[in-house]
Amino acid sequence: MIFTLLFATLKCFAKTSTTAVLAFPSIGGEWLLYGFFAAFRLNFDGKFHLYLVFAGIAKIEIMKFTIIITMQADIKDIWLEIERKTEQFESLHLRDNLDYEKFAIYSIITHSTAIEGSTLTEQETELLFENGLTAKGKPLLHHLMNTDLKDAYMFAMERAKEKPVFSPNFFKKINALVMKSTGSVYSTSGGNFDASKGDFRLCGVTAGTSGKSYMNYLKIPEKINELYENLNRKLNANSQSLRELYEITFNAHLDLVTIHPWADGNGRVARLIMNFLQFYFKIVPTKVFLEDRAEYIASLREDFLKFMALEHLKTLEKEIV
Repeated sequence: MIFTLLFATLKCFAKTSTTAVLAFPSIGGEWLLYGFFAAFRLNFDGKFHLYLVFAGIAKIEIMKFTIIITMQADIKDIWLEIERKTEQFESLHLRDNLDYEKFAIYSIITHSTAIEGSTLTEQETELLFENGLTAKGKPLLHHLMNTDLKDAYMFAMERAKEKPVFSPNFFKKINALVMKSTGSVYSTSGGNFDASKGDFRLCGVTAGTSGKSYMNYLKIPEKINELYENLNRKLNANSQSLRELYEITFNAHLDLVTIHPWADGNGRVARLIMNFLQFYFKIVPTKVFLEDRAEYIASLREDFLKFMALEHLKTLEKEIV
């Protein structure tokens, strides 16, 4: 029997050093390859493409053919590509288009809330924000998560124009807006606190399937003070490169998630503070994509700056297209 062609495409993300496994059924037994052709391509968005073509004659038997590939994208090359894509983005003057910024923020909001469980699509979010229309069959909670986060983004974008000084109250205000309609009052051994008012938690919290525990709540005020003092110093620094500016925003994101100062809303606030700083620096805001949620959560433990660089490159590429 003539076995003419097997074609397989492997796409994997090089957010960190990654091992990708491709397995597919093929025709085996006593078989002879006429030819084996392979082409490899590493895109700067972190996607690795493998193309394989086989031709041969074989008896029909079922077997598994497995290919294992390990690769790692270089962070310097990623930032060179970000700089190139940023120039391309700016040359298109997309931000001069009517309502471009508004709809870009709508998309960022949709992905941010979806990472936390919202089921609203970008189109449903747009209809909610623009026309007040709710999505049929979707929970009220998911609508409230999006409208509250929108209000927090509108506040942050206006404040960024004022070049404010960071303070613990600023972080609390952002969280209060994010949790305005969904926050609860908690009674704990450490005391009572209102999540809808931006109060720091007075209890321990865990997250994820692994049950990760965050720092003791008694340490939160000190760590938040360290964070805002560090940010205020960096905001006043001069002659920072594009990479340095973005890494300030990415590290603020990571620091807030690590401190985890609130009972709820930490991820949404951390991503918003990252974007707030990007508005402050007048650079393109980074979107964390829902489809990259698993890699995003894993990167919080290791290689976060690289993951976020790739996520920002993906943001630019999707906007340019």
